[in-house]
Amino acid sequence: MLTFAAASLVLIMIPGPDQALITRNALAGGRRAGLLTMVGGMLGLSVHVGAAVLGISALLLASATAFAVLKVVGAAYLVWMGIATLRGARHTMKEDAQGDGAGDQEAHGGRHLRHGFLSNALNPKVALFFVTFLPQFLPTHGVLPKALLLSLVFAVIYVLWFSTYVFTVDRLGTWLRRPRVRARIEQVTGLLLIGFAARLAFQSP
Repeated sequence: MLTFAAASLVLIMIPGPDQALITRNALAGGRRAGLLTMVGGMLGLSVHVGAAVLGISALLLASATAFAVLKVVGAAYLVWMGIATLRGARHTMKEDAQGDGAGDQEAHGGRHLRHGFLSNALNPKVALFFVTFLPQFLPTHGVLPKALLLSLVFAVIYVLWFSTYVFTVDRLGTWLRRPRVRARIEQVTGLLLIGFAARLAFQSP
């Protein structure tokens, strides 16, 4: 269990679409936006956890066509998010830093959830992770209870890590939300999202 927890923490800490989207939304909408994006990401992970436990992900990965379709849709979504972030960076310099937070949190809570959910639910690499990584820690008997327990451990680590990350971003928010700083972060985030999309597009099952 400790080995699984340590490996999960390392994998969660590796920069990816989750971190890019959470950073983007936390800067634009504050702590609540970042946490909602994290919850959406957790819900997206739960789709793959359930599918992996039931064996659906293994069937998906065995079908080249199904994998390709999911990969293209996921990559297209990340490209769209990347472009939207780059376009947002152009407007950031004109925004009032103090009028940027609470209204966006209230108006777009559902959007932040959707960002996090789709980022993971449409990512076949997440399915690949749970199909290839999880079985290494499962016994030959009593697989379902242990798989659910390990999935819960992964979820807890995910929430703890990104909650800490969101609170850190929010604590540094006064400096990070300065128009020039935030614009640079949005530009880097947009390019990272497009880069993740390119890497996903060339991912093999």
